[in-house]
Amino acid sequence: MTIESPRWFKSSYSSNGGACIEVATNLVASRGVVPVRDSKNPNGPHLTLSTDAWAGLVEFARQVAV
Repeated sequence: MTIESPRWFKSSYSSNGGACIEVATNLVASRGVVPVRDSKNPNGPHLTLSTDAWAGLVEFARQVAV
């Protein structure tokens, strides 16, 4: 059995001096989750969000950024 590892990436909009998160969307299809971590601490803890929670976080961020 092969366990897929998260493939972390930062948004191309991320240019604010390091206050960023990284996500691993490659696990949506296989596990139905979106891991999220602090880009400044890649070996630290991460959150594992459901796809609905991830969509809610993205929508919240869009509303706050306006």
